[in-house]
Amino acid sequence: MIPEKAAGRFHVPKDTMADKTFSFSPDTLSGIAGRVLELARQQGASAAEADVSEGVGQTVSVRLSEVETIEYNQDKGVSVTVYLGKKKGHASTSDFSDEALSDTVRAALDIARYTAEDDCAGLADPQLLADDLPDLDLFHPWQLPVEEAIELARRCEDAARAVDARIRNSEGASVSAQANQFVYANSNGFSGGFAGSRHSLSAAVVAEQDGVMQRDYWYSAARHQNDLAPVEEIGRIAGERAVRRLGGRRVKTGQYPVLFEAPVAMSLLGHLAAAISGGNLYRKSSFLLDALGKPVMASKVTIDEDPFLLRGLASSAFDSEGVATQSRRLVDGGVLQGYFLSSYSARKLGMQTTGNAGGAHNLVVHSTGESFAELLGQMGNGLLVTELLGQGVNTVTGDYSRGAAGFWVENGVIAYPVEEITIAGNLRDMFLNIEAIADDVLDRGGRRIGSVLIGGMMVAGEE
Repeated sequence: MIPEKAAGRFHVPKDTMADKTFSFSPDTLSGIAGRVLELARQQGASAAEADVSEGVGQTVSVRLSEVETIEYNQDKGVSVTVYLGKKKGHASTSDFSDEALSDTVRAALDIARYTAEDDCAGLADPQLLADDLPDLDLFHPWQLPVEEAIELARRCEDAARAVDARIRNSEGASVSAQANQFVYANSNGFSGGFAGSRHSLSAAVVAEQDGVMQRDYWYSAARHQNDLAPVEEIGRIAGERAVRRLGGRRVKTGQYPVLFEAPVAMSLLGHLAAAISGGNLYRKSSFLLDALGKPVMASKVTIDEDPFLLRGLASSAFDSEGVATQSRRLVDGGVLQGYFLSSYSARKLGMQTTGNAGGAHNLVVHSTGESFAELLGQMGNGLLVTELLGQGVNTVTGDYSRGAAGFWVENGVIAYPVEEITIAGNLRDMFLNIEAIADDVLDRGGRRIGSVLIGGMMVAGEE
């Protein structure tokens, strides 16, 4: 049974700004989480955990200078997971009434009773739970009047359309301001939560030449509106990217060095994260099985995980189980130093959780010191990839085959746009053949990486 005292230990940071943004105070969310744990105890659960959240936001989009959508969102929810020994059940509701909470707990328990026992099921080890909740500067609500949001979106789109007369159409520009708060609590005595914000500006336009159209976009995202890129700059880059793709052609099939531009290089980091995540490891569906302590990337590659970056879009002092997060070196000189494990996947592997239930926290890939222009020069002749298409990645084998678009580079200079090609290889080889990582890092997500030069891949184009 859940100890009665477990329902009262809450350490939720107070934020007066959050009180003005949301309908519920942190104390209210904390109280609801505690009530859910108490109901679980009363109804016979041996352990329980609850997550209570609220989100609010506004998104405005314009197209061809006309307002297209004005959207407001306001969501709330409670999710509860209960345990009957090694049996687990989960249920959720958007109703905060006591009756609804009781019904939700009862539904979770009903599911648990008909679920097979799992020796690895259960809450996180109490000794690993976070006891320090630092202020990571994650909450900066943007009180943006809708009229100002419309004006920002128009300025962004106007800047994109003004780049070149060949920009004949637009998919629009949008401005989004979002805020959320949550409390997570479990019957091992942990309760913690915080408020966060995420704002974004984006534009996408269509350029046309000789009856052929090309589309491209650009965006910026940040916790604080002042950290967003200037609105006209976002529009200008979107317009320039669309125009420069006009006149695309194929290249001869062959083996070439490939430079992944920073926005698409983020996907390579995503493939690494998937391959070393506990779920894929214990299911033996990863090409990096038993890779801990072994070279998985070129010796010049160093990657850190930093959950404590101020205003980081993936920052948090604890994971979705309440386990304390830790800054660590994930890849050191190409050698893999750790996995991404939750309590469950760690138990399946006979290891200890790494505080990654819910995912990674700010992956930072160190540059090898070169600029983007220097990487073009280092590549000499080869393919610059600026867009990837399709989902041809096999995490089990590492086989990689995706449609691509970008530019052919001659003697270190961009020569012409390229389209309708496929690049192929194996992620294991691609990672080991990384020759350089540029310093053109984009700070608009939980993965920070510059453009990546890979020594050689098969490019399928014209025969």
